[in-house]
Amino acid sequence: MTHQMTGTRKLPVGLPSFLLFTDIGFLLYWSITALHLIGVVHLPPDYLFKDYDNPLVFAWNWSFMPLDVALSLAGLTGMALWRRGHPAAFALVAFSLALTFCAGLMAIAFWVITGDFDLGWWLPNLFLMIWPLFYLPKLAGISTKMMI
Repeated sequence: MTHQMTGTRKLPVGLPSFLLFTDIGFLLYWSITALHLIGVVHLPPDYLFKDYDNPLVFAWNWSFMPLDVALSLAGLTGMALWRRGHPAAFALVAFSLALTFCAGLMAIAFWVITGDFDLGWWLPNLFLMIWPLFYLPKLAGISTKMMI
């Protein structure tokens, strides 16, 4: 099993790919959503979440934007610092992973509370919730067995 290095610490295998996929995905999602909001891009109603036109649900969705952008910038910055061997890389990557988990958890919790089940929205948010849990213990140097 190979690991990527920064300084003397190893970055777990697969983590850079998951970070890039998630962080770029979030930035694309918010860019497209913003372009839809200002009328530059039209998204079919089928692509939007349930009650998209409800002002409270609309506000709820946009309340995630600062969180999602912050986690994306932290993850991308962490990866850039990692490539340079900067010791702050791991803290930024861990911060990004924690926020990624929170973003997925908050969305799933909302839909559980409202009784809304749409696989098209649940799967991406379950992905956001689950994948960081495989890497956070490794970054913290904690055995996954200790978390069970």
